[in-house]
Amino acid sequence: MLDTLKERQRRLVKSVENIGYRRDAYTFFNSNERLIALIGTRGVGKTTLLLQYLSQYSIDEALYFSADDIGIANFGIISIVEEFYALGGRVVVIDEIHMFKEWAGHIKNIYDFMPDMTIRISGSSMLNIIMQSHDLSRRMVVKQLHKLSFREYLEIKNNIQLQGYTYEEILQNHTTISFALTQKYPALYKSFKEYLKVGCYPYFLDGDIENYMKKLFNAIEKIIYEDIPSTNKIKFENLSIFKQLIYKVMAAKVPFTVKIDTLAKDLNISEPTLYTYLDILNKTGIFKAIHKYSSKQTRKPAKIFFKNTNILHALSIELQIIPDIGTTRETYFISCFDEIYYSDIGDFRVDDTLYEIGGKNKSFKQIKELPNSYLVLDIDSSTNSKKIPLWLFGFMSDFI
Repeated sequence: MLDTLKERQRRLVKSVENIGYRRDAYTFFNSNERLIALIGTRGVGKTTLLLQYLSQYSIDEALYFSADDIGIANFGIISIVEEFYALGGRVVVIDEIHMFKEWAGHIKNIYDFMPDMTIRISGSSMLNIIMQSHDLSRRMVVKQLHKLSFREYLEIKNNIQLQGYTYEEILQNHTTISFALTQKYPALYKSFKEYLKVGCYPYFLDGDIENYMKKLFNAIEKIIYEDIPSTNKIKFENLSIFKQLIYKVMAAKVPFTVKIDTLAKDLNISEPTLYTYLDILNKTGIFKAIHKYSSKQTRKPAKIFFKNTNILHALSIELQIIPDIGTTRETYFISCFDEIYYSDIGDFRVDDTLYEIGGKNKSFKQIKELPNSYLVLDIDSSTNSKKIPLWLFGFMSDFI
């Protein structure tokens, strides 16, 4: 079995040797941590990063295999790694770890009984990794591979290197930064419009937009029909409720306002079940639920968006619903942040700062004279210290 795995590994590593670009997450993944789990939605580029990491080692030093390989179920993860360890191997990289039943226990044993083994694992089912990782909480570091940022998209598409900026730098110097970038790259704003549709996943490298949308939609279908039931023991007939939720959010066109009691009745499920289903869709990377900023913590989200604009556009084609431009802008903006809240004044709040999102003619009416407030506009550059180009948040070097 080991010889077969090594031969496959050789071919796979060869397939990425001409990919010179390495995402920001690579640096952390290549750190001295013994056990790192890389999670992220399907198609985001996890396997490529794993193989790039592997390419620094010889075939005898490191072993790669995918847990969805039929042979792995017969031999077992531990027996394969033990054989490799006995031959002197000290790095193991396991892709799609969630496909192996009770994987956490196997990884725990490898970690505990092979103390000089470096372990890297990945999983497309973020829900599965999150739920089982508590068994490895003192051993494993979980790193999420997010969608491609707008900066990363430009770098890959144009084979260039671009500087990232901190959140604070963007707030303080956005007029200078946006002017310099649009002067140096005149097609930048046009590329941003492309990115909103087909730039969040490496699928765009194929150059076929129709194919891109099909691949992304298929990834969403796999999350619903494979990842969700395998982790949550949800009956197949109940999966249609997830599709109904997705349709309702899409059909609303504007950001979906959550009314738990009404929505639960429409779907013919209990309110606790609805909360659970919304939480699942949030954790699997299809939805991004936004809570209202408040001193009181609440389970109920105020608004539901799709995780990124590419998902929004892929579903719009499949469901034949034209997405609203305002919703597209807001979806992009919230996708740039981890911690962000809905606000009654303006649109969103990040830390102590308020943001109003809009087109070039948007006025300061809603946030007039408020301290720490900005207009985020769908424009190429700005000369106003209180107006920030929307695309520029895709150049943040820190995900906050």
